[in-house]
Amino acid sequence: MDRREMLRTLGAVGAVAAPAAVVAQQAAHVHGMADHQALIAASSNCVVKGEACMAHCQQMLAAGDKSMLPDCPRTGIEMVTLCGALRTLAAQDAPSLPKLAAVTMDACARCEAHCRKSAKTMAHCKECADACAACVTECRKIAKA
Repeated sequence: MDRREMLRTLGAVGAVAAPAAVVAQQAAHVHGMADHQALIAASSNCVVKGEACMAHCQQMLAAGDKSMLPDCPRTGIEMVTLCGALRTLAAQDAPSLPKLAAVTMDACARCEAHCRKSAKTMAHCKECADACAACVTECRKIAKA
């Protein structure tokens, strides 16, 4: 094997080994994500469904439709904000996670109750309510810890 062939071989081995090392290093840094995967997924879904619901509310208001409940945007913003923070703390396995889970559980329960009132006529509200219910279930597991 000449010098060029050896360098090519070492380069190929390095190209394969480097990503594996990066993945292993990342896995070591995000062990909290594995511990709280269901909570991360539920809170992420709440953020997505809540933002879609709030966007729908804004479109309704822009069109002059004021049929939505008056506290809808406030309830949604609180839930989305807390779920985003919860997702971040769950990924970090932060010490304050149980306390934030309890607060978020309360906000999600209120948002769910609020959205259920319009769930039969508005798909966005139903999806948001369902996401909140799932997040309440996951929060309850952490809040008791």
